[in-house]
Parts: sequence; structure tokens; C-alpha cells
Amino acid sequence: MATDAAYLTPIDKPKGLLMKVLYWVMRRQFGMVPRPLSVFSARMPLAFTRFFAKVSQLDKKLELPYETAFLVREQVKGVNGCAWCMDLGRWYAANKMPQMLPKMDALQQYRISQLFTDQERAALDFATELTEHKHVSPETFAELSRHFSEREICDVVWCVSSEHLYNLNNHGLNIGSDGLCKVPGTSWVTDDRDRLAG
Repeated sequence: MATDAAYLTPIDKPKGLLMKVLYWVMRRQFGMVPRPLSVFSARMPLAFTRFFAKVSQLDKKLELPYETAFLVREQVKGVNGCAWCMDLGRWYAANKMPQMLPKMDALQQYRISQLFTDQERAALDFATELTEHKHVSPETFAELSRHFSEREICDVVWCVSSEHLYNLNNHGLNIGSDGLCKVPGTSWVTDDRDRLAG
């Protein structure tokens, strides 16, 4: 269940047939309606919900290896301290990509963990620096360029920037974890959120 209260009360009974169907689908999949849907999307025109779905669908067009894109998104979630997004990412990995769980558990140590390739480290360094500083050094970009094509570099940038959209929506409305699964080592999330708020 939810670990903190959103600034706006979740809407239990949405307006419109499509939103009602979406609530039904989410209850079947998660046993609940996720708060980004009931707090944010239920108050917005349906086009916004479709836009979020489109962002996810666009990931299928990336040339970047899917697992690399997943790790980049997970790193951005962690640096931004988006507890809801990390919760969903862990749920997704546990149910759809269990082979990714060891890397998720070691993500904070990606620079030294032997689970990660040099290519993944380059992408994660880029994602971390861009998320923390809103720019990257020429050295970080040069290392990324050694491992990825120009198209794949644009894919990495897309993963970082589009993940911020989800993270900032949740932070702006104080949407925390829905408790879909236990996210190990989340004490660092509080530290990051406090640092970002300061």
C-alpha cells in the first residue's frame, strides 16, 4: 500500500468510459489503481494519459539494447529519488525480466560491480551526470561515444529526459511508492529527495 500521502486525494471513480476501463485494467494487473493514474491522470484530459502511453510505446523503437535502456531509466529514477517509479521498475523486473534483478540490486555500485559491462557503465555515467547536473562533460560524452552509435546516444538521451517527465510529475504531487514490491536499499532515496529539495 501507499507509503505517503499525495498532495491531491486520489479519485476513486473517474469520469469517462475509457478511464473507467483503464482503472479496471490496472486493478486486475496490480490489485489497485496506481496513484499516478488516480491522482494525476484522472484529473487531466485523456490526451495526457495517451501521451504517457505513447512515451512508453516509443521505447519499442529504440535501437539501444532494451536492458541498457531499462538500466538507464532505473538509474534516473534512483538519482531523482522517485519512489513510485522505482517501485514499478522493481515490480516489472520481478514479473517480466527477473534476470535484471541482480543488476538492479547492484546499480548503486555499477562503477565497480562486475555485473556491468563497460558499455553499460558509460551509459549509466552519462545518465547520472545529466540527471544530477543537467549537463555532461565532454569527457563523459566522449566515453559514451566510444560505446554507442549516434542513434544509440540519442536513445540514451531520450531515456534520461523522458524518465524525468514521470519522476517530476510524481514529485510535484508527492506521489510516493504504492508498495507494489519491496525496493531494497531505499534509504538512499530519502537522502536524495532531501538533497534535491534543499
